[in-house]
Amino acid sequence: MQNTTSWLNLPSLSLSVKALFTGYILVAGLGLMMAGAQIMLTHGMADGKPGLSVDDIVYSYYGNRTGSKLESKLNGSMKTKATPEENLTLIEWARNDAPESEWLPKIKPIVDAKCAACHANIPTLPNVAEYKVMKEMAAVDHGAEIDALTRVSHIHLFGISFIFFFIGLIFSMAVGFNKWIKALLIFTPFAFLILDIAGWWLTKWYPGFAYLIMFGGFGYSMASAIMLFSSLYQMWIMPLRGRFSEENTWTDANR
Repeated sequence: MQNTTSWLNLPSLSLSVKALFTGYILVAGLGLMMAGAQIMLTHGMADGKPGLSVDDIVYSYYGNRTGSKLESKLNGSMKTKATPEENLTLIEWARNDAPESEWLPKIKPIVDAKCAACHANIPTLPNVAEYKVMKEMAAVDHGAEIDALTRVSHIHLFGISFIFFFIGLIFSMAVGFNKWIKALLIFTPFAFLILDIAGWWLTKWYPGFAYLIMFGGFGYSMASAIMLFSSLYQMWIMPLRGRFSEENTWTDANR
């Protein structure tokens, strides 16, 4: 058991420090929820079906090597951006090796009307209004590119580790936990984050590793949730319960 007489524990913190920690926990928790929603939006329709599945992860990182990236997008997250007939026209063009002779009369009008509003104006998106870019997207889908994986990996490793650091720092002041269980909970999100990102690279090489990504994401989400809720409970609920218990004891003793 932890030493509950020390001032450096969650139930005994000053009101201002509790307010600081609570604000961070609420924002970090909301951020983790938004990250989950973003994953559902970016990867959850990769196989053309709602919800995140192993196939979504495989198509996102290993690719759907029976077709093109363009076809995967048109059957997945971009499916509703154009009519079924227009999507079929684009898919057939990609399957026919994206001939340049059909670009201006047949394909570019669809792209300009349904895709260019975002893709030609948002720097982070490929400019599909250019034939060269669309030609590359019409090639066989090999999943995430190495440069994109490198960029996203280092952003996640640096950024999310800071979030887990502060979540773990706050939870380190919790009381009532065995020291080894507490240490394991604090370390778990970092370990599962490494497992998650390693899964990206391994799935790029072999699709069977997609399960590592799901396992890693579930692991650090659960460990973070336990620490966040435990910290909130000990800062706000535990002192009230302790005070209520003391008042009842004092009342019983003075009857």
